[in-house]
Amino acid sequence: MKKRGLTFKVITALLLGAVAGLLLNLYAPDVFNIVNPYLFVPLGQIFLALISMLVVPLVFLSLVLGVAGLGDPAKLGRMGIKTITYFLLTTTIAILIALSLAAVVQPGLAGDFDLEAATFEAEEAPSIAQTLMNIIPKNPLAAMMEGNMLQIIVFAVFIGLALTTLGEKTKGILNLVEQGNEIMMYLVGLVMKFAPYGTFGLIATAVGSQGLSAMQAMGSYMLVILAALLIHAVVTYGGTVFFLAKKSPVWFFKEFFPAMTVAFSTSSSTGTLPVSMDIAQNKLNVPKPISSFVQPLGATINMDGTAIMQGVATLFIAQAYGLELTTAELATVVLTAVLASIGTAGVPGVGLIMLAMVLSSVNLPVAGIGLVIGIDRLLDMSRTAINISGDAACALYVAETEKKRELKMEKA
Repeated sequence: MKKRGLTFKVITALLLGAVAGLLLNLYAPDVFNIVNPYLFVPLGQIFLALISMLVVPLVFLSLVLGVAGLGDPAKLGRMGIKTITYFLLTTTIAILIALSLAAVVQPGLAGDFDLEAATFEAEEAPSIAQTLMNIIPKNPLAAMMEGNMLQIIVFAVFIGLALTTLGEKTKGILNLVEQGNEIMMYLVGLVMKFAPYGTFGLIATAVGSQGLSAMQAMGSYMLVILAALLIHAVVTYGGTVFFLAKKSPVWFFKEFFPAMTVAFSTSSSTGTLPVSMDIAQNKLNVPKPISSFVQPLGATINMDGTAIMQGVATLFIAQAYGLELTTAELATVVLTAVLASIGTAGVPGVGLIMLAMVLSSVNLPVAGIGLVIGIDRLLDMSRTAINISGDAACALYVAETEKKRELKMEKA
C-alpha cells in the first residue's frame, strides 16, 4: 500500500506542479519570477541532489554484488552481448519510427519559423573509438567523483570478478558490499518520501518557464515526438515484454510507472537509477545481478528517446529550411544516430550534441537546433521516461532468457 500511496502522491504532485506553473506563467508571470527561485527551484534541486547522492555508491555496490552473484564470467559476457545488441536494435527502430512520422506529418511546414534568429554552437563530441578507450578508469576514485558511469561500471565488474574468483578469501569484503547495498536500498526508500515535493518543484519550474506560447509555436513538432515516443513504448517495449519476456505489457508499465514519473520530472536516466533498479528488482522480479548490470549500462548508452528526437528534429529542420533529404542521406541519419548513442555516452547535454553530429552528417545547418532548443526541456522529460522503460524491458528480457537457459541445462 505504501508503494501505491507514493505513486498516487507523485502523479498528483506532477499534475499540480504543471497546473501551478502554467497558471502562474499565463496570469501572474511576475509572481512566478518571485516564487520560482525561492520555492519551486529549491524543492526540485534538493530532490535531485538527494537521488544524485545515491547514484554512484548504489550502482557501484549493486554491480559488484551482481557480478559476484553471477559466478560464471561467461554468463556476464553473454548478458553483455544480449544487452548491447538489444539497445542498438531498439535505437535503430526508434529513429525509423521518428523519421516515418516526421515524413508523413511534416512538422517543419506547419508554420513560419524565424530561421535568421536560429543560432546554436555545437560542442565537439568524442569519437566512438575515444569513448571506448576512455571506459577504462585511470583513477577509479576520480571516476566516482566525476560520476563517469561507464568507468564506474567497468571498475565494478572487475571487482565483482575478483570477488568471485577469490571466493572464501574475500568473503568478508563480499559481506561488507552486501551490507552497503542494503543501506543504499534503505536510503532510496527514505529519499523517495520526498519525491512528491521534488516532482512538484521540478514540473512547476519547467512548465512555468516555458508556458503555452512556446508549446503552441512548436505544437506539430512536439506532437510528432510524443506520438513517436508512445508508439515506440507500446510496440517496441511492449513487444519485448510480451514476445521475448512472455509477460503482460500492461503489468510491466503499471508496475514501472512510478519510476517513469520520477524520470519525467528529473529528466535524468542516471539520476533515476536508484528508483528504477528498486522497482525492477522488487516489482518486476528481475534478479539483482541482472538488474545491476543491465540498467546502469542502459542509463549510459541506451538513448531511444533521444534518437526519436534526433530523427524528428532532423526532418523538421530540413523542412523548415526547404531542403529535401535523399534516401541515402536518411540512411546516414539512422547510422549516425545509432553510432552517436555509443560515441557520446556519458557526455553532458548529450541529446543536442548527438543532434549536431546527425545534422552535420547530412550537411544540414547546425544552427537549426536553435529552432527546437526552446522546448527541448519539456520533451527531454518525456524521452527520459521512455529511455528508462527500455532499460527495464531489456533487463526483464535478459532475465527471462537466462532463466530459460538455466532450466534447459538442469533438464539436460
